Amino acid sequence: MQHWLFKSEPDTWSWQDQLAKGDSGEEWDGVRNYQARNFMRAMKTGDLGFFYHSQSEKAVVGIVQVIAEAHPDSSTQDPRWDCVDIKALRPFETPVTLAQIKADPRLAEMPLVKSPRLSVQPVSAQAWQIICALGNTMA
Repeated sequence: MQHWLFKSEPDTWSWQDQLAKGDSGEEWDGVRNYQARNFMRAMKTGDLGFFYHSQSEKAVVGIVQVIAEAHPDSSTQDPRWDCVDIKALRPFETPVTLAQIKADPRLAEMPLVKSPRLSVQPVSAQAWQIICALGNTMA
């Protein structure tokens, strides 16, 4: 299993919006970056991801699961863009902020630290465990 991070502006699509979709989940559509698209193409059903609120909050707030592998993005007719479907699994007991992540030297190599604009990115197994522990949340 691989681990990922999905960034969303809470004003556009929040953790509460994702939770409201229940087990049916939602397409993670609208990604228009080739690297992020390629990461989605590498995802497998059952992979887990952090749900990250960008902009004002800048924090990991929940855990999601990939429930459908890469398929054409329904928000465009352009065949270059794919998306995956994800569903919410559980919230973080304590959100883990970007400041906390940046302050932890064990997480210095995370794409969130090194390539902060990338909306979909991989998370190493070690970083996954560290962030879950920081958030008092079961990995």
